[in-house]
Amino acid sequence: MNPAKQWTSKLWYREPAAKWEEALPLGNGRLGAMVFGGVEEERIQWNEDTLWSGFPRDTNNYEARRHLAAARKLITSGQYKEAEELIEDKMVGRGTESFLPLGDLLIRQSGIHGHRTEYRRELDLDTGIASVRFQSGGSATYARDMFISAVDQVAVIRCASPNNEDIRLDIRLDSPLRHGTRRCAEDGSLVLYGHAPTHIADNYKGDHPGSVLYEEGLGIRYEMRLLALPDSGQVTVDDCGMHINGSGPVTLLITAATNFAGFDRSPGSGGIDPSVICRKRLQDAVQHGYEELRERHVKDHQALFRRVDLRLESLDCERSTESAATDERMKAYREGQEDPALEALMFQFGRYLLMASSRPGTQPAHLQGIWNPHVQPPWNSDYTTNINTEMNYWPAETTHLSECHEPLIQMIRELSVSGRRTAKIHYGARGWVAHHNVDLWRMASPSDGRAMWAFWPMGGAWLCRHLWERYQFQPDLEYLRGTAYPLMREAALFCLDWLIEDGKGHLVTSPSTSPENQFLTAEGVPCSVSAGSTMDMAIIRDLFHNCIEASQLLGQDADLREEWESAAARLLPYGMDGEGKLMEWSEPYREAEPGHRHVSHLYGLYPGSDITLQGTPQLAEAAYRTLSSRISNGGGHTGWSCVWLINLFARLRQADKAYGYIRMLISRSMHPNLLGDHPPFQIDANFGGTAGLVEMLLQSHLGELQLLPALPYAWREGSVKGLKARGGFIINMEWSQGLLISASLTSTHGQHCRLNYPESLIVTREDGSVVKTQEDGAFETVIGSTYYITPVTNKA
Repeated sequence: MNPAKQWTSKLWYREPAAKWEEALPLGNGRLGAMVFGGVEEERIQWNEDTLWSGFPRDTNNYEARRHLAAARKLITSGQYKEAEELIEDKMVGRGTESFLPLGDLLIRQSGIHGHRTEYRRELDLDTGIASVRFQSGGSATYARDMFISAVDQVAVIRCASPNNEDIRLDIRLDSPLRHGTRRCAEDGSLVLYGHAPTHIADNYKGDHPGSVLYEEGLGIRYEMRLLALPDSGQVTVDDCGMHINGSGPVTLLITAATNFAGFDRSPGSGGIDPSVICRKRLQDAVQHGYEELRERHVKDHQALFRRVDLRLESLDCERSTESAATDERMKAYREGQEDPALEALMFQFGRYLLMASSRPGTQPAHLQGIWNPHVQPPWNSDYTTNINTEMNYWPAETTHLSECHEPLIQMIRELSVSGRRTAKIHYGARGWVAHHNVDLWRMASPSDGRAMWAFWPMGGAWLCRHLWERYQFQPDLEYLRGTAYPLMREAALFCLDWLIEDGKGHLVTSPSTSPENQFLTAEGVPCSVSAGSTMDMAIIRDLFHNCIEASQLLGQDADLREEWESAAARLLPYGMDGEGKLMEWSEPYREAEPGHRHVSHLYGLYPGSDITLQGTPQLAEAAYRTLSSRISNGGGHTGWSCVWLINLFARLRQADKAYGYIRMLISRSMHPNLLGDHPPFQIDANFGGTAGLVEMLLQSHLGELQLLPALPYAWREGSVKGLKARGGFIINMEWSQGLLISASLTSTHGQHCRLNYPESLIVTREDGSVVKTQEDGAFETVIGSTYYITPVTNKA
């Protein structure tokens, strides 16, 4: 590795953020902030993970089941458009509620005179600390450091002047929601309080006169508290805000809470009081003091973040980019400059964002993670489970952040409760179901709108893949028995009941859609409803196979296992059209939009493992042709769609094509602060991009560890430490000139391991003794042991 080209974990800029999409994100999973880095006035925009519109209510359509048989009959007779119209008129539901902004913290700093110089704002991913530095008047230096602690559940801002200039601050709290402010006499804190709307209506066309609805006595109540701790000086709080006149550093402590009591309970139930929560958090934080709070935060943050280190280099990249600001690097990158370190930064930024928006005990990351400034956000800032929510968690296991997966698993538990009623009421089925939109209240029923998105009862089945993935990366039978399998089992029961005979010996879903896409009927009319879409079949096949394996491992449900095996064997198989492409529907319908952003029918290639180069080469070729066609017609044009292509090409071992979409992601689908751009901002592109980069370096979905399966020419030099593989293995690798130099593997669960690399490998134990491997490179591992891997050609 060239020591002159040091990897960095910092985003930094020479100017304050001019707009929200340039601000820098902080978060602890529960509390999120966007830091603008202003000079005379700093703006920090806040979110709290349970601040949503609405309250628990029944969203099920009790008339839907009345029309199911009629819809199926229309589909069987080829009257697809009529079936679609019936579904949209009688069988869909209502929209989800919305994730809301908490408010703004505005810090006005007096006494700054003259032209400011030496300005720098940065986000250090390694510490989770955002900072601003600048000089004013030629000599006075000012600094602000900020972090949000997951350990202590407070945000901390340190305002200081290293040369002991006076610190004079005027601070306001504001919110776009209904709110008030007051001084807390007990501790002298400034309090922002209010309540959320009970409903946010779709107002895309601007024609709803009451799209933001408030109702007294209903909805979530919230509070945000600010406490100032100057090293010396005076703090006063009045109706205008907080005023600080100090002669040394000032520490600001911020926390927030709501009276959310659970997805199925009225807000405030059980005595949940945001005032009590906030007051207690601030009292506890004061006992630690700034230095200890910072130390506790950094220790907790680095315990997760430092698990993985990635260094990428290209021999063709001669000029170091470390001296350039992040936005300057992005501009040069868009113009064609190589910058492997920027690609590594993108990868680590995705890991950072998952840590910041999804921690044990919090809500999962939604369409915008945990950051949103809008009262009426795009797509309600909800959980869109026909790709986006799942994509958010693609990197959770592979990048060694299993703890961050837990909020999604908890949401699946809760969704199974509401989804059980929806399955019975809408379809007369056992088990549980979810559709394409979910919110804080765990709405499992179809949303309102077009059938192409609203009518898709496969959301729960897809989410179950995350339960199984968690087990594969951490093979713990107690987790499988107590958490994953019961939820998977119930989702698979729904699928058994949802499938019908197609009259040709196969089982299919009906009505069926392929998320958000349409085909052309024989009359040339765009339509989304038919039977047995490829994605439906792939998801159900995946779920059945996973349930079969889980039941065998646990020694449970032998009779039910036979049902799944029988049904799986009869599922409508994959089909190919006359051009050799994988069909998206059960028939070779003409595509209404050949360049559609979704590639749902390729689920079996990624994230599934039905379609592989080794096992199903003909289907893999069909998938490749499908990708080529979709792309040639303009596909991959949104951020999340672009990153799905990275993962798909990585599975096909098309290294340079996968890398091309890494470049496209950074060049076209990221804001200056590296947040993903749909457009508008959606965070799934960040998470999917991080997952895709891992998939290029390490794959483990075929019961073996494939080392450097899709390494592009641009990354001929590099190393990675801490990636995770299925089976419970932690992997380190170093390579040069595109070839593996060495690797190591640490076993966390003592599972059988099989390695796959084009060259023969030598595996040794920590004491240097050679491990006896089978001809296929397989060997037994011991829990906690590390094994060292060297290609035969590199062995001295």
